[in-house]
Amino acid sequence: MKFCKTYQEYMQGRERELPGVGFKNLKKILKKCRTNLHSQDDHPLPALPTYNCPHQCPVCDGSFFPSLLMEMSAVVGCFNERVQKLLDIHLAKGFKKYYAWFKRKVEKDHVALIQEGQDLVTYAMINAIAVRKILKKYDKVHYSKQGQEFKSQVQKMHIEILQSPWLCELMALHINLRETQVKKRKTAALFDGCLLTITDEKPSLTCDLFDSVKLDIDLTCSICLDTVFDPVALNCGHIFCYICACSAASVTIVDGIKAAHPKEKCPLCREAGVYEGAVHLEELNILLSRRCHEYWEQRLQSERAKRIRQAKEHWEKQCRAFMGV
Repeated sequence: MKFCKTYQEYMQGRERELPGVGFKNLKKILKKCRTNLHSQDDHPLPALPTYNCPHQCPVCDGSFFPSLLMEMSAVVGCFNERVQKLLDIHLAKGFKKYYAWFKRKVEKDHVALIQEGQDLVTYAMINAIAVRKILKKYDKVHYSKQGQEFKSQVQKMHIEILQSPWLCELMALHINLRETQVKKRKTAALFDGCLLTITDEKPSLTCDLFDSVKLDIDLTCSICLDTVFDPVALNCGHIFCYICACSAASVTIVDGIKAAHPKEKCPLCREAGVYEGAVHLEELNILLSRRCHEYWEQRLQSERAKRIRQAKEHWEKQCRAFMGV
């Protein structure tokens, strides 16, 4: 079965209508562009190469890329919003947790969470594959690399779904729920192939997905070169220890990472303005604390001392400023 048909059947089979990539419509645009290119090839100009797409293609610039950009933005927005709601339910405590369960009319076990997580991850992956295939087809039709260049631009705009920090959180949620199910001797699973692997004391989240898509997320902080502790993901998708990210942003832990100046840059990719929308990866924090227990306890002690020292220095500075010293 061709992917276009598979994708259409998947999107039409959802209980609720979700935004998606207009794969069929985009293929029609490319077919129209190919027809135009072939018609030009029937009356070639001597100085022009074989029907390469010009840099200013009215069909592509006017329809293809704007449509795809809008659809990708809608998909990522929907995915992020639904994952956040799912995590809010799982991480809720006390009265808030019971209120969330009652409001959603869901049983007080993990089966519903697992099923919804499976639907979300499938939704993210099949749309990521759709984008990859349509851009590959674009480059094939036009004998160019503009599709890959568009993908790079989209990543800088933070609307690449595989770049979303909420996907990392969803993978960590899956592993946490799976381990809980094993302890309870239940066999429900989210999706196969999602693992936390540790090689040479360097952990990473890996997931082998359908259609040869493999996701590999390194969990080593590029600042302290150790396993991320109390991890936070910046807008650009890079993950750091919270205290390391605060240090890189020139703010204290008392002020918080979101108090960083907009001009502060990611220490890895040097992109500015990435701290305001930083995401605290709580599910990943829970997962690493379970799997790397000994390391976590040691790091917890050292981090606690650092945070107490930073808090003390911060308030001493505030007192001196207040007293005019």
